[in-house]
Amino acid sequence: MKIGAITVGQSPRIDVTADIMGIFDGKAELLERGALDGLTLEQIAEFKPEEGDYVLVSRLKDGTSVTFAERYIIPRLACAIKELESQGVDLIMMFCTGKFPDTLASKVPLIYPCEVLDRMVPLLTAKSSIAVVTPSPLQIEQSKEKWSKIVKEVKVVSGTPYGDWEELKEAVRQLKDTEADLIVLDCIGFSREMKALFTSGTKKPVLLPRTLLARLVSELTDPGIPVRDA
Repeated sequence: MKIGAITVGQSPRIDVTADIMGIFDGKAELLERGALDGLTLEQIAEFKPEEGDYVLVSRLKDGTSVTFAERYIIPRLACAIKELESQGVDLIMMFCTGKFPDTLASKVPLIYPCEVLDRMVPLLTAKSSIAVVTPSPLQIEQSKEKWSKIVKEVKVVSGTPYGDWEELKEAVRQLKDTEADLIVLDCIGFSREMKALFTSGTKKPVLLPRTLLARLVSELTDPGIPVRDA
């Protein structure tokens, strides 16, 4: 199966694929595109968020991170979708947990991690209480607004997956005594190693979007067990 993947940053997302390609067990070919591909730092700097903007954080090809407003990249995401369709992909994964407008359309299934999380998280919390880790302090309020529509209680802290691990350790300390049922690492940038940090530090179940997305999509690449001859 030929699978497309779009990042709101720059491709390839070797940090993500390092954690997920083993899940496909060699049964999928991955083609990647990025909304910021081909842009310079100066050009990306022009996408700086202003008050009221929906804020995104992502990774550049060199491993550094950038923060920008979603509105600037919607046309570029649409182009990335068309490019992947022209390459004959069977479906497209969005390597971002953010919300996107319905105007982004695809001729093949376009799978957003946020849509998967929105439906799955309520099933995994008996008390409808979660803790969320988001990359930037600029995203805390928009994260609270989103998750408050899905669960009754939500605590949001920030900690970037693209920088110093001290931020992540501080986020763990803030959540160490949380009474939430579940911790959601709400960014595709969080890794399996980071999940282990939160799991060991909080003793709570932790949901990791990149592997959740890959496991869902891998169901379509699994041919099943061959039928035995009668």
